[in-house]
Amino acid sequence: MTSKREPTDADCTAPWTNNDEAGRLLRLLSKGELTLRGLMPWSSNYTFLGRVSDETATQEVVYKPIRGERPLWDFPKGTLAKREVAAFVVCHALGWGFVPPTVLRNGPHGRGSVQVYVEVDVDEHFFTFRDAPRHRRSLQALALFDIITNNADRKGGHCLCTDDGCIIAIDQGLCFHVEPKLRTVIWDFAGQPIPADLRFSIARLADELDDPDSETVQALRALLFEGEITALRQRTRDLVMAECFPDPPEDRRPYPWPLV
Repeated sequence: MTSKREPTDADCTAPWTNNDEAGRLLRLLSKGELTLRGLMPWSSNYTFLGRVSDETATQEVVYKPIRGERPLWDFPKGTLAKREVAAFVVCHALGWGFVPPTVLRNGPHGRGSVQVYVEVDVDEHFFTFRDAPRHRRSLQALALFDIITNNADRKGGHCLCTDDGCIIAIDQGLCFHVEPKLRTVIWDFAGQPIPADLRFSIARLADELDDPDSETVQALRALLFEGEITALRQRTRDLVMAECFPDPPEDRRPYPWPLV
């Protein structure tokens, strides 16, 4: 009798890791008719649940208009939506699927980010599944992604899980600052070796960022300042050379607030 195998990260792959499916969703998000269903509660910025439709498909989405962004002292005004899109660009270039497809487009309240809405288990977040063996590789990848993007606000509630066990990362608006800003709850792997396959993905991204004509760089130039792209390139190269996950910095606060 064969014992039941425990599921792993490999058993859950987001459909948009496939380039054809990603392309289809990005076209739908960019060109489809956007209608709003309502304002989502508990968000620090104005965030709407909506629907994008064309003659072939309908997709529920999250719409974050630039005019609804709360001003911050350390990030340029009106740039958070672009950073949300840039986070998807980088995640997709890495071949990792935890950031849903995201575009920048006009909507009922002006220009903003529009992201595929993913149903998640509302009772699950990073602190409820951080020790689950099946999620170890996804959380390692997400920790590395946050280092690469210099995520200043990876709360536990920004790391979610679908009903079928896929890890989803949301709210990447506070990323890509030129100064070290990394604040995350995912320090579980500090000092541990970075898996070879994840290092390979990061090295591939580094090569793309070194090519000024690559699709990734061209996309990022429409979303980030040149200095931010340069800093992104350096962080990526530094991580390629690293053998282990970094330790939390001692000269600044390494955790977001609140934690969830």
